[in-house]
Amino acid sequence: MIDKEQLGNLFNEAGKIANKAYSPYSKFRVGAALLCEDGTVITGVNVENRSFGLTVCAERNAIFAAVTKGHLRFKAIAISTPDSPEPVGPCGACRQVMGEFMPAECSVIFGGSNSEQVITTVGELLPFDSLHELRK
Repeated sequence: MIDKEQLGNLFNEAGKIANKAYSPYSKFRVGAALLCEDGTVITGVNVENRSFGLTVCAERNAIFAAVTKGHLRFKAIAISTPDSPEPVGPCGACRQVMGEFMPAECSVIFGGSNSEQVITTVGELLPFDSLHELRK
């Protein structure tokens, strides 16, 4: 677990990187910052395609980039959606990928352009995840 100050800093990183999102169709930028167990922060953004099914979310881009760099243990992920005033949680596909690579107790913070943020865990986002149950 990490403290609220660390989560806030991670969220700020997600907000900064959201500006690099490629979202010409939805105009909905998303940035993610992933804190690896060794302290490394890996970021990702959503990358759209005119065929929306080929769009990749920021969360998955960050996780896949981390895996590519050899990181497989994570402490937290922050997700920023600056084009929404309200917090927007990860989609179902991202929750599945998060469940694959992150323990149930891994911290998750997400928020929009207002000051409201949601702080939760992977396990709370994906309850009754069979992979987490099998790891017990």
